[in-house]
Amino acid sequence: MTALDPVGNFIALARRQNRRTTLAVLAAFFLLLGTCFITIHGGAIHIPPLDALQMIAARLGLVTAAPGSEALSTILIDIRLPRIGLGILTGAGLAVAGVTLQGLFRNPLADPGLVGVSTGAALAAAACIVLGRSMFQYLPPEILRHALPMAAFFGGLIATIVVYLVATRDGRTDVAALLLAGVAINAIAAAGIGLLTFLSSEQELRDLNFWMLGSLNGVTWHHLFIATPMVLGSTLALTYFARHLNALLLGEAEARHLGFNVERMKRLMVALVALTVGGTVALTGAIGFVGLLVPHLVRLLMGADHRTLFPLSALLGACLELLADLVARTIVVPAELPIGILTSMIGGPFFLWLLLRQRDQGGW
Repeated sequence: MTALDPVGNFIALARRQNRRTTLAVLAAFFLLLGTCFITIHGGAIHIPPLDALQMIAARLGLVTAAPGSEALSTILIDIRLPRIGLGILTGAGLAVAGVTLQGLFRNPLADPGLVGVSTGAALAAAACIVLGRSMFQYLPPEILRHALPMAAFFGGLIATIVVYLVATRDGRTDVAALLLAGVAINAIAAAGIGLLTFLSSEQELRDLNFWMLGSLNGVTWHHLFIATPMVLGSTLALTYFARHLNALLLGEAEARHLGFNVERMKRLMVALVALTVGGTVALTGAIGFVGLLVPHLVRLLMGADHRTLFPLSALLGACLELLADLVARTIVVPAELPIGILTSMIGGPFFLWLLLRQRDQGGW
């Protein structure tokens, strides 16, 4: 009986951890529902909650009439709801990409924006905007429709590969090299975007400002339907690697001994991160710090198990993106503040705190 006590204690601990994770995911899910409820009727034009539900029901054909004007219904159905869908998609995608990069580099400072993935994708998207008219003029319309997200994907992929090669040696990732490589990629991308800004026309300059600052404005159901399979598919695929990332926490050699194909796994994760970040950048521009802030807070609260990190980070990342967008479109009414400014105002001080915490714990 005594010999079985450790086994029994382990099983009881695992069950408690599973219950805790389930409750946390449920709480995050209901928090996301509440955030969606707030953002549906909040904004420069207030729409009462019951009226909003009746307008949605009328558009779906569930009721014959809805309160309010046709213009109000258009604002809700064709502007606000796609924007909420995009906020959920990009917030969850960036948070999951952040979890993956932090697990892959085995460092909590990794983030799609800090290590240059977002800016690499933004540079490729900017090049597509300014140079694409002459480069892609002979391509069929079906391909042109997907040229921007594909350009952003390849830009993010190249940036991720460069940072990984620079920061990793003998299977170990150096945090200083990681951050310095990210600084270099961001500087190169900023210089490239600056050059493209100089070469751009007035309309192209407006589009470039959108990519540099980040915004959920201007999305339509058509844009959302095109980008959702790519971003959502790659985001869900990344969650498959939860066990693999847990094994990587022990080290690459130990993960190989456990039967994981480490090199193949890393290549797949790098490609999926680039696809996720490239898709979000193509829709929203470069929005920083979501992939750093949310996963790290979840890790502090729930531990380092990626089976917990992935769903919680996705849900809370979507909440953060929606709340930041709500503030962005209400704080300077009738104008709109770019959402990238807000996330940087929150994430910058948090990153400094994280650096100081790492230093005090001897992480350098």
